[in-house]
Amino acid sequence: MARRTLNVATESILIIAAAPATAVNVQQTLAVRVRAAVSDYWALTKPEVNFLIAIATLTGFYLAFPRQLVHFPWMLLVHTLLGTLVVAGGTGTLNQYIERRFDAQMRRTARRPLAAGRLKPSVVLWFGAALSAGGSIYLAIAVNRLASMLSIVTLLSYLFLYTPLKRRTPLCILVGAFPGAMPPLIGWAAASGRLSLGAWVLYALLFLWQFPHFMAIAWVYRDDYDRAGYCVLPQGQARDSVLNLQTILPLLALFPIGLLPASGGRPSILYCLGALLLSLGFFYHGARFVLHRSNAAARRLLVASIIYLPSLFVLISLLGGSSGHCGGHSTALKPASSMQRSPLLMWLQISKHDLAQAKFLDLKICA
Repeated sequence: MARRTLNVATESILIIAAAPATAVNVQQTLAVRVRAAVSDYWALTKPEVNFLIAIATLTGFYLAFPRQLVHFPWMLLVHTLLGTLVVAGGTGTLNQYIERRFDAQMRRTARRPLAAGRLKPSVVLWFGAALSAGGSIYLAIAVNRLASMLSIVTLLSYLFLYTPLKRRTPLCILVGAFPGAMPPLIGWAAASGRLSLGAWVLYALLFLWQFPHFMAIAWVYRDDYDRAGYCVLPQGQARDSVLNLQTILPLLALFPIGLLPASGGRPSILYCLGALLLSLGFFYHGARFVLHRSNAAARRLLVASIIYLPSLFVLISLLGGSSGHCGGHSTALKPASSMQRSPLLMWLQISKHDLAQAKFLDLKICA
């Protein structure tokens, strides 16, 4: 009897001692689940794509606001980037909702939260719709209606034109390039309330850039796309011709388009040299990809494309409208008001004389 009483008392002590440990385990498990859920919802928004969208939107906004840095509308820029990225995140989420069955068939996308079954489709649908609607409304209220309208056009054309065409025709790349090039237009419209020539120069650059970028992706994951029934590349002998044309022709067009004055002034000699070097490097990797048509060459082209675009946008912002233009005489004796289109140069205290005397500008972009 005494031994039984002792056993009962011992068990009670063990239960009481184990209670705090159990509570800690529950809290740890809950924290892990919360982190996993946040990570999954973050992945739905395609943050790696949104990085380039943010850079393109920022460039359009900056170049469209020709005033000194002291009067630069920083809060308007924040509202623009926030609204644009929220809409972009909603678009990426809804795209994954539409393509969830096909994503599950591709090794590249099978681990996505929805394709892997970690999230419910209905929850993802509402999440994407809330982001898309909320971002569009936010842009209309905090920025202007033109920026909001452009974001809505981007969303609708991406989801209801490009996305279904991916399973029907290789022309989907051409169709998708139109909404894909909209971010600088949104930034420009947000800053100025209209779309001028410079906005369309940026649009053309981003439009052309997408073709070699996506050709590299399409080649590396061609087996995945074929397995899921996507038609981003044609079948048979036409595949090589389409791949070559959609890689080389846009790269050639980027040479002259990249020299156009997106910032409103005449591009400087330094800008022209930098843009030509970037275009040459991009074209070099595109040509190697077309000649060798290997996964290694395609991956190098993909990396080159990711380096090229932010680097070119930085060059346009810094030197796109400075003195000493590409195709003629020096313009060192211009009125000071012409510097208003390059407030970042004023902030860095780089005078026109210093810029004309500079030998090179070392730009390092970590993409």
